[in-house]
Amino acid sequence: MTTTTVSFGLFLSILTASHTDRSSSPSVLRSVTNTWKDGLLNRKRPFVGRCCHSCTPQSQERLFNSSIPSLGLRNVIYINETHTRHRGWLARRLSYILFVLERDVRKDMFARNMVDNVLNSSKVQCAIEEVVSEARAEDQEAGTHQKAVSKVTRKARSLLQEMVANISPSLIRLTGWTLLKLFNGFFWSIQIHKGQLEMVKKAATEHNAPLVFLPVHKSHIDYLLITFILFCHNIKAPHIAAGNNLNIPIFSTLIRKLGGFFIRRKLDEAPDGKKDVLYRSLLHSYTEELLRQQQFLEVYLEGTRSRSGKPSPARAGMLSIVVDVMCAGSIPDVLIVPVGISYDRIIEGNYNSEQLGKPKKNESLWGVACGVFRMLRKNYGCVRVDFTQPFSLKEYLDTQRCRHLPAPLTLEQILIPTIIAARPDQALFNGEEEEHPDSREMSDEPWRRQVISNLAKHVLFTASKSSAIMSTHIVACLLLYKHRQGVLLSKLVEDFFNMKEEILSRDFDLGFSGNSEDVVMHALNLLGNCVNVTSTNRNTEFIITPKNTVPALFELNFYSNGLFHVFIADAIIACCTLALLREQTAETCEGELGSSSNLLSQERLILRAAGLSHFLSNEVLVAIPCQTVYQVFQDAVTRLIQYGVLIVAEEDQEELSPSEEPWPKKFPEPLSWRSDEEDEDSDFGEEQRDRYLKVSSSPEHQEFFTFLQRVLSPVMEAYSGAAIFVHSLLSPMAEREYTQKLFRYLLTRTEKGVAAYGESATHYLVKNTVKTFKELGVLKERYEDGVCRLELSATFQPQANRNKLLQYILGFSLL
Repeated sequence: MTTTTVSFGLFLSILTASHTDRSSSPSVLRSVTNTWKDGLLNRKRPFVGRCCHSCTPQSQERLFNSSIPSLGLRNVIYINETHTRHRGWLARRLSYILFVLERDVRKDMFARNMVDNVLNSSKVQCAIEEVVSEARAEDQEAGTHQKAVSKVTRKARSLLQEMVANISPSLIRLTGWTLLKLFNGFFWSIQIHKGQLEMVKKAATEHNAPLVFLPVHKSHIDYLLITFILFCHNIKAPHIAAGNNLNIPIFSTLIRKLGGFFIRRKLDEAPDGKKDVLYRSLLHSYTEELLRQQQFLEVYLEGTRSRSGKPSPARAGMLSIVVDVMCAGSIPDVLIVPVGISYDRIIEGNYNSEQLGKPKKNESLWGVACGVFRMLRKNYGCVRVDFTQPFSLKEYLDTQRCRHLPAPLTLEQILIPTIIAARPDQALFNGEEEEHPDSREMSDEPWRRQVISNLAKHVLFTASKSSAIMSTHIVACLLLYKHRQGVLLSKLVEDFFNMKEEILSRDFDLGFSGNSEDVVMHALNLLGNCVNVTSTNRNTEFIITPKNTVPALFELNFYSNGLFHVFIADAIIACCTLALLREQTAETCEGELGSSSNLLSQERLILRAAGLSHFLSNEVLVAIPCQTVYQVFQDAVTRLIQYGVLIVAEEDQEELSPSEEPWPKKFPEPLSWRSDEEDEDSDFGEEQRDRYLKVSSSPEHQEFFTFLQRVLSPVMEAYSGAAIFVHSLLSPMAEREYTQKLFRYLLTRTEKGVAAYGESATHYLVKNTVKTFKELGVLKERYEDGVCRLELSATFQPQANRNKLLQYILGFSLL
């Protein structure tokens, strides 16, 4: 059999020609996006985005009714005369203009007298007095008090004018028409669920509370996308918290007119490095005034666009201001709306330059113009936006006040006994939980910080879980972690079909529909610069192979991470199964024991998974704060048993080795995964009893188990590489220098073919390994002349302990 490399354009043209008997459309790929249905392959689409029944039970029932899931999907950028009040030939020609003019956007909807109201607020006045007092203490000849106050007030007004938005209804209409034109040019569809928008619209019109939209952050288009969708559904535009890196000439004026207000990336960016009391008071008072005037907010908790394809850890600065405003009684309540956003392909294409260690380019007007020009020359496929069910912030806080929140343990406290002292998993329960009274107030600062942190994690988890899985996510994942050496197109289509069925069965939604072969073609077209196509047997069959270059692997990894959260719990269980089997095999070989070493204690497996999830806490959030990780992994084990991947050993066949010690204790009561909804007399206690498992020997099950382990392999390879590199830290080194050297080390391993997974060298993974090793107590920070230097902690000075860290990580890794 001979193979021939085929250009991607020829590959698409051949396949398109072979589909002419099934589609009369001149463009098969374009037709894929016009076949959206509520059902998918005879499976009903899951309705994603319901708010938490544990933290906000009243909100879950308040805005929802049984007909909402059946309302189905809508392509927002598909507008014709049926979307206007007019009909006829002229209405068809002017449908965009008529649609935009009929949207309900008025000046009286938006905030008024913002600058004066904020400057006159008591918080800002107190801050001005504080700044004046500090200045007079440092400079005895600072002039009269009144002059000093006037000077600081002028500075406050200047800062505020740089910050505030000034929404223009006329510009919103014009931008709406422009975006309809532009989005139709470089997106095939922007899909939303009409039921989700129905809940948001009901919350906006019927509840006397401002809405705060908290989307995931994938692209600069996110800002425009949310405002555009709300505009199309007669929901007033939100005020958007944008980083001051976007405060560039001309462009900044446009952003302000569309609702953007600029905030510092770091709140303490004062020229002298001190805490900027004045700026903080202005931001707090401005946010308070917006909420008091019933304005909607849009805040990106991640602070910056995700460079990995996964949600970044939350930065809860703006969210804490919203919480403080509500708790101060300025407003009765706030409705929180997490938002999931998924792209077939982001307009930035990829973040490879940054993942290759190059500094981020500063935004500029020229850069914006070039970006728009590039967008007009390409098509970026489909977009899906999911607005989750709004929930009451007041209800959430009231629920938290009635809960026992244990004092959080550090990563060092959790894992060091496991890694160093060779007490596997048991250390997770050694710490005593701090008891809290039944009711807490926000004046208790540690409790306040923990509640806000939990809220931010809750929101990001919900938004991420609600984000639809796109075709490019599935194809990239299959090529990287199932068919890295190449696959026939027919086999790729078959696995794609099975994968999307699997995703739907886990209650995640898909951002596409249509014939699987057409959708795979669509995804390969968008990922064309990352794959090689070769033909066999006179172009009757094609082999698809991921390119082995570093940029291609980085880009495929970015899109593959779009479904990382779908399989992460199962992947952790698979890696922990591997680790435990290795340990038991080693023990069997050393002691020449019986053949029962392939049996695994379910409790021990789940505890080991909990430890690994803590270790990977900077990579992914496995569970929402109101849910224990043990419950998540119990569900994962149950799921794998149902699949047949894990088999429960029959009681009469369980013969433990004489020297194998039973697991020392059951789960303590606080860690039970019993649901609040379960009846006390249910048989859940029987399910909680420990049982022994083994891995199925079926080739199909082994293949799925290996796929799960591979999903996590690039992450584990990055951490194992970092554990090797830490041996080279012989003297204190600046953190920036250490990070760059570690990155070059991992990248060199990739370029020389030493690393099995080239995507393990991405810059975001490098930064996460450094952060994790600091939290774990491997690296210790020391500040000298304002520079953060890293050095080995006393615990890891001995080489034996560093080796134990490496062995701990390698235990979870495929060899």
